[in-house]
Amino acid sequence: MSGHSKWNNIQGRKNAQDAKRGKVFQKLSLEIYMAAKSGGPDPDSNPQLRLMVDKARAANMPKDNIKRAIDKSTGADGANYEEITYEGYGPAGIAILVHTLTDNRNRTASAVRADFTRNGGNLGESGSVSFMFDRRGYIAIAREDLDVDEDQMFEDVINAGGEDLQTSDDVFEIYTDVKDFAEVKDELQKKYELDTAELTMVPQNYVPVPEDKVEQLERLIDRLENEDDVSDVYHSGEFPEA
Repeated sequence: MSGHSKWNNIQGRKNAQDAKRGKVFQKLSLEIYMAAKSGGPDPDSNPQLRLMVDKARAANMPKDNIKRAIDKSTGADGANYEEITYEGYGPAGIAILVHTLTDNRNRTASAVRADFTRNGGNLGESGSVSFMFDRRGYIAIAREDLDVDEDQMFEDVINAGGEDLQTSDDVFEIYTDVKDFAEVKDELQKKYELDTAELTMVPQNYVPVPEDKVEQLERLIDRLENEDDVSDVYHSGEFPEA
């Protein structure tokens, strides 16, 4: 596991994401819809839906929005969405994965391709960068006002079924196998407040972003994340600490 901190990237971009709350709710609605459509509308028997609902609640998404997204999945007039992943390279050769939910392949492909081209990147073929990422469960617990040392946290993580713990002055970062994620999250949540809990794509190696490419890469990621059809953007860049 890379020694670089995913938390740095999350925090470095948090303000920009907070400014897009309406867009975030729209994307969460699509994710809830897809999870409910594929696994059923009951969160108790659909772990993926339960995860999406928890994610929506953590983002302070109104209950009515969550209910509408679930209800839509059972309606005969619901749109036919499909999941498509695009792969490419950003400025300085940073690997990028773009997960989308779309009802129009041509519209989405055109928008993603344009974002890469106009912001110093190149859209690649399927499989061109995905092998550089691993699907993992990720949990972050902020250390502020938390009277727990690394040894105690490590013991709790192992007992909960987690695989790896990374510690910095600001945060405990826990990684899990995908199949164990929900159980680990539930166990840790009994003792701690979780700042982040998600299934994510973790780069096998982070690549430092040169100072002269930071603004361009951030602009590319912002443009991709702002696309209506894009649900998640993952990259291998390690931004300089502010």
